[in-house]
Amino acid sequence: MALYEHVFIARPDISPAQMESLTEEIRSLVEEKGGKVGKTEYWGLRNLAYRVNKHRKGHYGLLDVNASADIVNELDRRQRLSDDVIRHMTVRVDEHQEGQSAILSKKDDRRRRDHRN
Repeated sequence: MALYEHVFIARPDISPAQMESLTEEIRSLVEEKGGKVGKTEYWGLRNLAYRVNKHRKGHYGLLDVNASADIVNELDRRQRLSDDVIRHMTVRVDEHQEGQSAILSKKDDRRRRDHRN
């Protein structure tokens, strides 16, 4: 079993509840096959750097996964077939990051600065 970070971008016209159900589908797939999902994060609706399938925005999600290569291949296959997912990427890491990801911690830093002024 290896450690992975899986980031995916869903269409902007789905609701946050549908985004949560996509995350739960991924979690159930991984756990059904014998892997484990650690931290999950929803980064919100964000602007894309460039248009992807005529979309300018997307819902971002991150999952820390502990799974075998077979599970990751099945996850990749299902994400490619999903109509709601416009991009996804799975990266192998040496260890999972503790606490929030850099994206969420940057949002918190901005909020703290705004409250001080």
